[in-house]
Amino acid sequence: MENLYQKQTYDSVIDRLNKLTPSSQRLWGKMEVAQMLAHCKEAFKVPLSKKSMKRSPMFYLFGWMVKSKLYNDEQWKQGLPTAPNFIIKDQCNFEEE
Repeated sequence: MENLYQKQTYDSVIDRLNKLTPSSQRLWGKMEVAQMLAHCKEAFKVPLSKKSMKRSPMFYLFGWMVKSKLYNDEQWKQGLPTAPNFIIKDQCNFEEE
């Protein structure tokens, strides 16, 4: 599995981020570019222990089925629900994100 500690992967992600502009078109969902950046920033807070997530009872029942799909090199399918903790509804400033 790729990870950000591999220079090639890190450089690829940075390159993709540098290509974003405030007018970049969304490809997956409803968020604007700045909201998507804030969404990604929130997700990174969990493994860095800066944010904790409360697991729902449904996760305990079905999490094992989803976990293997989330932690591999396959691209996630479009239309998957976003965890409520990571939904960004407020307007965000592209430059700040």
